[in-house]
Amino acid sequence: MGKTVRLTMAQAVAHFLKKQMTIVDGKKVPIFGGVWAIFGHGNVAGMGEALYQVRHELPTYRAHNEQGMAHAAIAYAKASFRQRFMACTTSIGPGALNMMTAAGVAHVNRIPVLFLPGDIFANRAPDPVLQQIEDFGDGTVSANDAFRPVSRYFDRITRPEQIITALKRAMQVLTDPLDCGPVTLSLCQDVQAEAFDYPESLFEEKVWTVRRPQPDADELANAIALIKASQKPVIVAGGGILYSQATRELVAFAEAHGVPVVVTQAGKSAIDERHPLALGSVGVTGTSAANAIAEETDLVIAVGTRCQDFTTGSWALFKNENFKLLSLNIAAYDALKHDSHPLVADAREGLKALSAELSGWKAPAALAEKATKEKNVWMEAAAKAMGTTNAALPSDAQVIGAVARSIGGEKTVLLCAAGGLPGELHKLWPATVPGSYHMEYGFSCMGYEIAGGLGAKMAHPEKDVVVMVGDGSYMMMNSELATSVMLGLKLNIVLLDNRGYGCINRLQMATGGANFNNLLKDAYHEIMPEIDFRAHAEAMGAIAVKVSSIAELEQAIADSKKNDRTSVFVIDTDPLITTDAGGHWWDVAVPEVSPRGEVNKAHEAYVKARAAQRVG
Repeated sequence: MGKTVRLTMAQAVAHFLKKQMTIVDGKKVPIFGGVWAIFGHGNVAGMGEALYQVRHELPTYRAHNEQGMAHAAIAYAKASFRQRFMACTTSIGPGALNMMTAAGVAHVNRIPVLFLPGDIFANRAPDPVLQQIEDFGDGTVSANDAFRPVSRYFDRITRPEQIITALKRAMQVLTDPLDCGPVTLSLCQDVQAEAFDYPESLFEEKVWTVRRPQPDADELANAIALIKASQKPVIVAGGGILYSQATRELVAFAEAHGVPVVVTQAGKSAIDERHPLALGSVGVTGTSAANAIAEETDLVIAVGTRCQDFTTGSWALFKNENFKLLSLNIAAYDALKHDSHPLVADAREGLKALSAELSGWKAPAALAEKATKEKNVWMEAAAKAMGTTNAALPSDAQVIGAVARSIGGEKTVLLCAAGGLPGELHKLWPATVPGSYHMEYGFSCMGYEIAGGLGAKMAHPEKDVVVMVGDGSYMMMNSELATSVMLGLKLNIVLLDNRGYGCINRLQMATGGANFNNLLKDAYHEIMPEIDFRAHAEAMGAIAVKVSSIAELEQAIADSKKNDRTSVFVIDTDPLITTDAGGHWWDVAVPEVSPRGEVNKAHEAYVKARAAQRVG
């Protein structure tokens, strides 16, 4: 047996984390960008003391909300293309459960984050301990069991030596491009403080690199045959291209073989949208150009995407009778969905292998010609939608145009999450470099925006991070605005106030529903809320301004470049206006019977639209 060192279990965790490394742009750096911590009785003595000892090598950051800090950690990993990530520690009970929503975000979006919630006493002496949830039929259950369905790997540490294998397994999952996602190591409070003679080898430096599986020969041959037989292929580029850092290979493939590229929410920025073959977003929130090509395609080459319903228009977008789906994905689970032809491989290696085998082959010239024609039509419509206006209540698109003109560009990261803004941004934001568009839309989590902006800024302090957020999401979670000020990390927050949940109100109307409980004016109230968002942001330390027009917004953003801390721009917007061009039907079930004629009419349209769906 080799040399050992006596540490508490919590100290072992801290010393292990600080020794995990990776290679980014040819340089060796710590793989953990730091630890977010909100302390309570379940982790302050154990993890708190352990993190204090390594604070100069593994920084600890304090947040104001456990969900917020977890969102920041997720955004950090997403902005780092999953090359680096963070850990989050909380006390037991509500502190741990506050991270649950964020765990869902990480799981759905396949983002690595290490959750280290405190847990109840393994020795059960102080039973029930403060904040303990008791299961009348199972004495082994605690609140942290709720992490199981939203964790790629879950372990409860009830003895100090168990952390040895648990930490190794955690790193395997966090760094694996296939299994990648959230890991939860539930740390019993008493065990955190217990000592054990750990092998010194556990704390040796380890460098983690990206695994790049090559395509299977038979699957590759089938893929080549499918592509060569196609007349109207299109590439649907997903987030896997960004995580694989395969953007150059994507562009090279498109150019060499004359295949247009359309992008998912996660895949937007995988190709410069000024490229002639880049047609922008596809599906429910797609451009008219992308959807026109998608409707006629006989072969979708899906790269690094799970083809969820927004991408496929609830499987009613692809109308060609000869339609086939080729899925290049590192996860067989995704590559085999939807009766697709799988090509299980790393995105970068898969694209290179396909292009090599297709040497000399190009799609018919008519495809590129149609793509150019459709793109020109779309660009004209987009410019009109984003144009300046003197309207008292501008549209989301007009605000997007103002932001793009004022602070857009290659040194800007645009970040958003749920509501109506993601649809407009997916269509309209001019993404030009990888990572310049940061959208959480896999879980569509309201409240991600400001905390996510903080994480993105931590990953890229040299860039201008622009957060666009509606008043509904802002009210759900805004506390990390104060954290951004405290940490000296400047965000540019554009707050669009349409006085309610405008996106869901529009969906309610589209499905025949009455205006009910979404806009503040349509919710039960004795007094209409008049929230002063400017004053609220200022109270948390930001520099804030309320503007009354698009021109004022552009000027305010220009003026803010000299500001030394987070700046907030508040503007009132119209809750009903959306960009008419582009878009596609989305399957939202409409009641089959109703006493209201509007609902019955909407149901008739719903039944008709569903007839276009591809089943299975």
